[in-house]
Amino acid sequence: MVGARTQGCPLGGRPTRSPRSVDLRGSSQRVDSRAGKTYRCRAPNGWCGVDACHERASCRRPADTDDDRQEASMSWLVTGGAGYIGSHIVQAFQQAGINPVVIDDLSSGHEDFVPGGVPFVRGSILDTGLVQRTLEEHHCEGVVHVAGFKYAGVSVTRPLHTYDQNATGTVSVLRAMRSAGVYRYVFSSSASVYGTPDVDEVTEQSALHPESPYGETKLIGEWLNHDMEPVDDQWQGVNLRYFNVVGSGSDQLYDTSPHNLFPIVFDLLLSGGTPKINGDDYPTPDGTCVRDYVHVADLARSHVAAAEQMMAGKKLEKAYNLGSGTGSSVREIMDAIARVTGIAFTPEIAPRRPGDPARIVARGDKAARDIDWKMRHSLDQMVESAWNARRAHPQGA
Repeated sequence: MVGARTQGCPLGGRPTRSPRSVDLRGSSQRVDSRAGKTYRCRAPNGWCGVDACHERASCRRPADTDDDRQEASMSWLVTGGAGYIGSHIVQAFQQAGINPVVIDDLSSGHEDFVPGGVPFVRGSILDTGLVQRTLEEHHCEGVVHVAGFKYAGVSVTRPLHTYDQNATGTVSVLRAMRSAGVYRYVFSSSASVYGTPDVDEVTEQSALHPESPYGETKLIGEWLNHDMEPVDDQWQGVNLRYFNVVGSGSDQLYDTSPHNLFPIVFDLLLSGGTPKINGDDYPTPDGTCVRDYVHVADLARSHVAAAEQMMAGKKLEKAYNLGSGTGSSVREIMDAIARVTGIAFTPEIAPRRPGDPARIVARGDKAARDIDWKMRHSLDQMVESAWNARRAHPQGA
């Protein structure tokens, strides 16, 4: 139990039926699902200001004016909105004039990634009641579902955890949406649903053969999205697939994953280590694997564009690839990092990793047509934005 209380709200707040606590940072709500019952405070500034009232962390003001309701009616819930990708989607919603609401358990996200003024609910998407109440209290128009366990390699050794977080978690979100009467849904999927394709350029029609529990749960998430359509004719759902997400849209938002290429290389260089390339004898121009790398801000923009198209009543395809169509080789990535950082290094050449195909990229033609997909950043710009954000946080998250 967090934040034990010694008395009730002195200004007449009353316990709500939900076991949540709320902390206000600026004008934003902070909800902690680990805490006890909360109070709806009648104080004009949203909280009573008395420490004993749940340590100043239990009062909130309901949206009880017409302006409040109008503002809330343009909200979208971003699950995992305190993470690297989710926080950029939150930022993109703000730039589009749409109010984001964030739910995140902070298992890999960071509360500091959530902008001041954005309602933040700390809790798990597995808590269906919490998700439903969040949707209802903020009058959400739709959901961008990003939350999940995203480490494909690790998922092989933690399959049950991966299925719990990604498959069961998605069911929980969809169940909460249906109960709350919310029918617009953008699912942040993954190009891992393709597995190791037998073509070097995938389209939305390419065969789906995921090869890890992570990829399998993403495909299940897409099936669930599709299966919601016969349930209610109001349902609008889309799946967005992508490969490697890099860069930063702000020095305050950066990739902290210990499994992603850019953070790994940056940390090695900063510690005096030498990055490695796994294999340089592939049938590609420079002998190293070619992959899609997309800037996180470009990716976020298309998530929001999909939401905007739904609100405008436009019918979207069931799935879109957010890809470059060309890709970059691992050596090109290393050269760009050396060029941008000013740290000269020669990568070590390690043996090939089993199962690594020579080239996989995705075409993004349909997404460019329908949801404003565009590669707005060059490779050097991707590296530069990521490097600047990493240097702004020398101690890490």
